[in-house]
Amino acid sequence: MSFLRKPFGYEPLLTREEIKQTSTMKKKARANDWKRTLKRVWQIVDEQRLLLMLVLLLVVVSSALTLLGPFLIGKMIDYFVEQGTTTGIMSWIVSLIVIYVILSLTLFLQNYWMIGIAQQTIYRMRTALFAHFQQLPIPFFDRRQHGELMSRATNDIEAVNATLNTAFIQVFSSIITLTGTVVVMLYLSPLLTVLTMTIIPIMFYGMRWITRRTGKLFKEQQKAVGALNGMIEETISGQRVVKAFSQEERMIQQFEERSNALKRASFWAQSYSGYIPKVMNVLNNVSFTIVAGVGGILAVKGHITVGVIVIFTEYARQFTRPLNDLANQFNTVLSAIAGAERVFAIMDEPIEDDEQGNPHMLQGEVAFQHVTFAYHAGDTILHDVNFTVESGQTAALVGATGAGKTTIMQLIARFYDTDQGSVLFDGQDAKSISRTSLRNQMAFVLQDPFLFETSVMNNIRYGKLDATDEEVIAAAKKANAHEFIKALPHGYHTYLSSDGSEISQGQKQLLSIARALLADPKVLLLDEATSSIDTITEMKIQEALEVLMKGRTSFVIAHRLNTIKHADVVFVMQQGQLVEAGTQQELIEQNGIYAHMLNRNE
Repeated sequence: MSFLRKPFGYEPLLTREEIKQTSTMKKKARANDWKRTLKRVWQIVDEQRLLLMLVLLLVVVSSALTLLGPFLIGKMIDYFVEQGTTTGIMSWIVSLIVIYVILSLTLFLQNYWMIGIAQQTIYRMRTALFAHFQQLPIPFFDRRQHGELMSRATNDIEAVNATLNTAFIQVFSSIITLTGTVVVMLYLSPLLTVLTMTIIPIMFYGMRWITRRTGKLFKEQQKAVGALNGMIEETISGQRVVKAFSQEERMIQQFEERSNALKRASFWAQSYSGYIPKVMNVLNNVSFTIVAGVGGILAVKGHITVGVIVIFTEYARQFTRPLNDLANQFNTVLSAIAGAERVFAIMDEPIEDDEQGNPHMLQGEVAFQHVTFAYHAGDTILHDVNFTVESGQTAALVGATGAGKTTIMQLIARFYDTDQGSVLFDGQDAKSISRTSLRNQMAFVLQDPFLFETSVMNNIRYGKLDATDEEVIAAAKKANAHEFIKALPHGYHTYLSSDGSEISQGQKQLLSIARALLADPKVLLLDEATSSIDTITEMKIQEALEVLMKGRTSFVIAHRLNTIKHADVVFVMQQGQLVEAGTQQELIEQNGIYAHMLNRNE
């Protein structure tokens, strides 16, 4: 069908079935969602109640002045027509000038203050959303695309901002102006008022037909924006991998698919909502024609004056102008509601429950008792794992990829909790210890160290935010990082980018070790900190790690077995089961899985 195609021969964007699916939505559920979302936004706006009341008062004043101007013009015309003279015209003109100057001032002030209210509201929403991000559990981020989450904190909140900046005032002003216009019109001529209002049923059913189709479309548009942003963020972050495997064309194809989905959603959302102002303009002209034609007949017969016709023609436009404003803002309001729903959906996600846990000073003993765990139901990762690591011991976790080594680390840190069995710290169930207390006594050195976009000093200080400069430097010296830091352009005050491209991978790892040393943890979790490092840097890192692990309970994921020769105990994982455990020498003598792995490594 022709209406399903873009102009100039483009391919169809949506089939009739897709349009029907998109436009059909349970009316009750939709209304409840909108009502709940608007109520929550209003609760934030209402925190600035006094300033908001002042803005609303100015809206009433500006609406009254908007009605007063045309009324005085009509009365002025009748006065001079009846008197047949222009005497006193300057006093009328001055009065009108004063009215419109005051109107301009009230419009400026209400917009100025409303922008302040909007920015403060958006600031609170954005801050609350970011704070909620910090309290969400790791599993939430594991299953969500990071770029899509970023879109909610930027695009979706900006949609709310656009509505508060403009639509809020226009909606309230339109209601006041519409009410005042009807009252004055009824006072001047009930007949012309009734004729003017004949367009309302047409307007109502036209709006209803359009709005039933646009609500879901704008939600789809916001969802498509989030998906596209997620893909962009993911592709830019992984650009080295994309180029290394020559997948540029594939990524372009995926981008085009998601961009096309956004194009389709936006096209139909904007198309349907774009009908509203067009229909309103047509009805506006129809109303004006009726008033001018019937009003002229009534004036000729002496039922009304010429001034009344002038007032009515202007009021007829003012009667439809608020509806036009509402129609023009409808697009923005729908986007804002869809955006706010997506923001509140994140804020409704349950945070990590740390209220039942108690603080606990770790001694360092860690034990797994019959631990079974699955990230997803029916896909068990760990099967009845049992072991004990004494305080101060170093435990190495070895095994093939997917054996469950990283999962054990995640359970120790309580990024996840066990499905069955218990993780014990000093004989106490981890679930009874607050996560904050637990993690404050742990440190992580990951295979790919993460640096923040700040100075070297602050990157190390992240391990202990109240550490002095001297403590940071002391930790860097222990980590064998001091010499290369001093060689940087600004030493410890050298500013690093988020990817740390100014320094080598090994130097990043040394900073990560210095950060862990500064934290002075009881339990240390290491994920093969020397992988992909040159031999000389590896020696420095190994020396730093020996200092770091001394006197601490350490868990080391080892991909190269020669890096764990000093481990007190080695746990061999295979398909989520602990199949061998003992010292390195004991496992070699058993001539089992570990011995074969060691032989292959050699």
